[in-house]
Amino acid sequence: MLLSFIPTRAEDAEELVAMRIAAMRPSLMAVGRFDPERARMRFLSTFVPAQCFFIMGDQGQGPLGFFSLRREEDCLKLQHLYLLPAWQGGGRGGQVLERILACADRLALPVKLGALRGSDANRFYQQHGFVQVEEEEWDIHYVRQPAATMVMGSPQDDLLQMLTAIPAKNR
Repeated sequence: MLLSFIPTRAEDAEELVAMRIAAMRPSLMAVGRFDPERARMRFLSTFVPAQCFFIMGDQGQGPLGFFSLRREEDCLKLQHLYLLPAWQGGGRGGQVLERILACADRLALPVKLGALRGSDANRFYQQHGFVQVEEEEWDIHYVRQPAATMVMGSPQDDLLQMLTAIPAKNR
């Protein structure tokens, strides 16, 4: 399945919240932290539509999930990557992450992220070259350094075009 990305809009916020809750529910319940209102508020407090993208599958399907990627001066920060439960485990998350990492490699930027302690996401990110750099009570933080690459993105690289249009933010 060829995946595409569509930028979100402010009016998509509640749909994104519902996707996040659906994707995170099992992990949050496993650690005793499932609270839909807290999940909603946590997402909305950092939601920037221009940095968030629906993950689309075949035509006619609704979104499979979404990701949020913030460009900072010294890195790309993957704030969210969620697939709806029906789409988890089939390699689609890996496809999305590989495209993000290829973009980061072309920009020569590391990718940083955090994952809930005890979540399957930790193994997923480690399998894609992320290294643990910090721990907090509930989250584990990772970084993946850019791979050396001589290949520049093609003009059709939708993700690279979208990312370069986002101005880098100072932390």
